[in-house]
This record gives sequence, C-alpha cells and structure tokens, in this order.
Amino acid sequence: MKLKKLKKKIQELEKRLREGPQKLAKLRRRLQEAESARALKAARKSAARATANRKGAKPSASTASTADAKKPGAATKTKRKLNLSPERRAQLAAAMKARWATKRAAEGNTTTSTDKNSPTPPTQTPENRSDGA
Repeated sequence: MKLKKLKKKIQELEKRLREGPQKLAKLRRRLQEAESARALKAARKSAARATANRKGAKPSASTASTADAKKPGAATKTKRKLNLSPERRAQLAAAMKARWATKRAAEGNTTTSTDKNSPTPPTQTPENRSDGA
C-alpha cells in the first residue's frame, strides 16, 4: 500500500473515532428526549381521562376509579356516545323496554315481595327452629 493512501486511511479512521462518541451522545440525548416526551404525553392523557371521569361519575365511583388508576394495567374505559339515528334509537329503546319488562315479569313470578329493595323475609322464624335452640 502506498504511503499516501495509508495516511489517508489513518486520518479517516481517526476522524470516525472522534465523531463516534459525539454521535453516540447525540443519539442518547434524542432517546432521552423521546422517552420524556412519551412519559409527559401519557401523564397528560391519564390526567385528561381522570378529569373526564370526574365530570360524569358519582363521588364514590371517582374514588374507585382513582384507586384503579394507581394500579398498573387497570385502565378505565370512557363511555362513548353512539351515533344513532332517531329511528334506531327508538328501536333500541323499545327492545330494551321489552327486555326489562320480561325480566321484571320473571322476577315477579319467583318472588312474592312487591318492593325490590326490601330484604326477603326468612323462611323459618326463630321460634320454629327444628334444632330447638
């Protein structure tokens, strides 16, 4: 190999070695900036979800959602408004009312109590126990 060619190769190699750490530092800075931007975006997104949940939820439900938000992987879904035509909305409402009516009728056949919130009476009174206590 000629002397001039050898000197040129050495110079190029030295130049590459000088630029190597600079390029590495530059790439590390870019990675760090991208990670911090991603974390900031996720924090903003979760804060926006939390405020959206607070606006539409009861106070007891909001405390439960904040407890779920602290757990990793427990993301609460926000309710979406369906884009329905008025005819389809009426059709779905009628179907749901029919379903609820059949459910109420089925519950009415199995329970004798008319008030759904009242506790069911015990089947045996304490005086009529078979164990004699």
